[in-house]
Amino acid sequence: MSAEGVPIHQTGRTAYGAGRMGGVPRHASLLERPILFAHRGAKAQLPENTLPAFELAVRLGATGLESDVWVTSDGVAVLDHDGELGRRPFRKPISSFLRAELPEHIPSLAEFYEAMGTDWPLSLDVKTAEAFDATVEAARAAGAEEQLWLCHPELEVLMGWREHTTAKLVDSTRLKKLDGGPERRAAQLRDLGIDGINLRLPDWNAGLVTLFHRFGRTAFGWDAQHVREIVALIDMGIDAVYSDHSERMAESYAAMFPDDDPLGPSDLDAPEEDA
Repeated sequence: MSAEGVPIHQTGRTAYGAGRMGGVPRHASLLERPILFAHRGAKAQLPENTLPAFELAVRLGATGLESDVWVTSDGVAVLDHDGELGRRPFRKPISSFLRAELPEHIPSLAEFYEAMGTDWPLSLDVKTAEAFDATVEAARAAGAEEQLWLCHPELEVLMGWREHTTAKLVDSTRLKKLDGGPERRAAQLRDLGIDGINLRLPDWNAGLVTLFHRFGRTAFGWDAQHVREIVALIDMGIDAVYSDHSERMAESYAAMFPDDDPLGPSDLDAPEEDA
């Protein structure tokens, strides 16, 4: 959709052509700085969801990291996208393996924190509800629960998690799946204490971002792979962008905030002011 809320294909314009290179975004983020999440690490350059991919993403300019989390049969949270191992048609779920039986390239969440530290916002797609306890346990052990964003497509599941973690919870869905429309969903998220919503790039427009902000909910956009798309999302006031290309996110941010440091302190961990 365009910034005016009209589907892009009906405007006759190039998709996301409204994004502006240079200058302050027309709409403000709820966060001090939008988070630049590296989707599965530096996926465009290295094997996804591996420690080298996460390390490279940070060097290329990502300010947050993203992955998918599963749990093994012995209760260890691990990072992998598919959640299955072996050759087809004999693939088996990760939940049927012990941690020690997994390939070396699949890191545990604890190993991720050991390698990357805890300064980075981490967004995790919790692929199975059974992985929640192990995920929160690993984040707490590392002292990183406050920097954790847990995404799940089922509102009922998120509701069940709310009282068990201080991590941010994110409704990961699509616009067409919002029963009753986006305003009703924004009100539900506020009332349930769910921190934000994550929609795919084409679902967003500036008016929709503003709507969720009006209810105090963060707005995340995923699958932004080109500079024009990333710039357009930031211009709408989006609070986080997910991309396979960390270097393009860094380029886009620098073009819109030439005097700003995206790695500076954010309002996620800003000290309280003296009374």
